[in-house]
Amino acid sequence: MQLTVPAQHPMVTVLGSGDSLLRVIEKAFPGADIHVRGNEISAVGDATEVALISRVFDEMMLVLRTGQPMTEDAVERSIAMLKASENGESDGQETPAQVLTQNILSSRGRTIRPKTLNQKRYVDAIDKHTIVFGIGPAGTGKTYLAMAKAVQALQSKQVNRIILTRPAVEAGERLGFLPGTLYEKIDPYLRPLYDALHDMLDPDSIPRLMAAGTIEVAPLAYMRGRTLNDAFIILDEAQNTSPEQMKMFLTRLGFDSKIVITGDVTQVDLPEGTKSGLRQVQDILEGVEDVHFSRLSSHDVVRHKLVGRIVDAYEQYDSTHGTQNGGHKGGRGKSGHKGK
Repeated sequence: MQLTVPAQHPMVTVLGSGDSLLRVIEKAFPGADIHVRGNEISAVGDATEVALISRVFDEMMLVLRTGQPMTEDAVERSIAMLKASENGESDGQETPAQVLTQNILSSRGRTIRPKTLNQKRYVDAIDKHTIVFGIGPAGTGKTYLAMAKAVQALQSKQVNRIILTRPAVEAGERLGFLPGTLYEKIDPYLRPLYDALHDMLDPDSIPRLMAAGTIEVAPLAYMRGRTLNDAFIILDEAQNTSPEQMKMFLTRLGFDSKIVITGDVTQVDLPEGTKSGLRQVQDILEGVEDVHFSRLSSHDVVRHKLVGRIVDAYEQYDSTHGTQNGGHKGGRGKSGHKGK
């Protein structure tokens, strides 16, 4: 392989600071020899590997052409996508450049965009369907990307308001035992949603939008008896809904509205004996028209790399020992506490 980098791309943008991007590629293809001389890049080795290396650099050029920088993480993900396509593990319809350059929302000097193929398909599904379920482990961007799409829909006037909701059940804590007023008790449960909003909107505008009812952040119980029209509605932590709560929530759907439901079925905090509404709804609604299930995995984790490895380690332990989250499958015991 012989590749000439166009003059408009400084070599540091292609190879990375201190050749950090080049090292990522060399590590991924240990059987090939990659040489750089001036703006010429060459690779010698197995024909399949060399062809993949050529494609990696081509995809990097396409991304750089948009003005977006390449990072070590982006190069690793590009290589993973191309290898999956080559091995037949992916249908390969979307290229890494298409995934990495799809902008959802630009806010306060940063752009929110999908980082993996599954994330792109999740975002595309939100555009195409009325109800979308984003199911996957922690750190896969389920809620964050859904909220970016909600803010985008509000700004483009596709909807008149955003409604963010969560069930107020977490890891053995019950609201009645927490100190403070009802608002103070509920606030910690909804704090992650506020935090994401602050990333996407001018913080000064959020209280004004909330006072006007344009953005509503409320516990799931507050949805009962309502019909939600012209709204983008997100139900977060949906694994902690009961089947009855899930049905209640889904039937709130009004005209010109969109619902995104996110959750991780491996992290259920419901009392023992209570079935997760998110687990059950997959059997009930799979295949129903205009309802889509997007399933993300540890490969889509965009937090610290160790998070993906932790998720994989728990899955491996559970499959070997027949457990769930390293403990008994029936929940966390009657007290609802995690134990030691």
